[in-house]
Amino acid sequence: MAPVPAPLIAPSILSADFARLADEAQAVAGGPEGDGADWLHIDVMDAHFVPNLTLGLPVVESLLKATDIPLDCHLMIEDPDRWAPPYAEAGAHNVTVHAEAASDPRKIAKDLRAAGAKAGLSVKPNTPLEDWLEVLRDYDTLLVMSVEPGFGGQSFMPEVLDKVRTARRLVDTGHLTVLVEIDGGIGTDTVEAAAEAGVDCFVAGSAVYGADDPGRAVEALRRQAAHASPHRTSATRG
Repeated sequence: MAPVPAPLIAPSILSADFARLADEAQAVAGGPEGDGADWLHIDVMDAHFVPNLTLGLPVVESLLKATDIPLDCHLMIEDPDRWAPPYAEAGAHNVTVHAEAASDPRKIAKDLRAAGAKAGLSVKPNTPLEDWLEVLRDYDTLLVMSVEPGFGGQSFMPEVLDKVRTARRLVDTGHLTVLVEIDGGIGTDTVEAAAEAGVDCFVAGSAVYGADDPGRAVEALRRQAAHASPHRTSATRG
């Protein structure tokens, strides 16, 4: 069984104060010992692919100047073939597109990597993972949605953990090389089940930014995930 990195925590700024995004990023940055957020998750929504409108490329470009935390951009948008590469070109660390929206997902992965970012592919709760296993060979991350994309604060859907287990098994046997990420309803009551299933990176919104101390919330989630994960190794940033 191939080892995987220690759990990565990616606070979602969808739950942060949009008027203070630079401060909110700093709140989870951690100290010199590097115990803060591993990635900062940014949900980009276009009010077409999902019924909500959030942040776009100009805000991402501003955040890149305000924080050293690697940016994890989750594009819940139509026509990612056209709009995803500029996020990589701007300096995002990981850019994730939705399988359901991509016309040529293999080309998107190639374009994102050529622009210097990791390439991520996301699937909605009802999208079969099996349909995308060959395409995932071209990707660096798999983002399993554990809520319907579009709004924060939804309840975790435990049935999607079967997808996580499938992906974990394929990674462990060398058939895939993706980092397994999960997004939706992740908090102190769900992070351990996700870790046990084989998740590497945990996106958490209200569980972090709804806490009195977001930085401590990140640390607590990481400890919980590490304790529950059967794949734990020494800590590293992705």
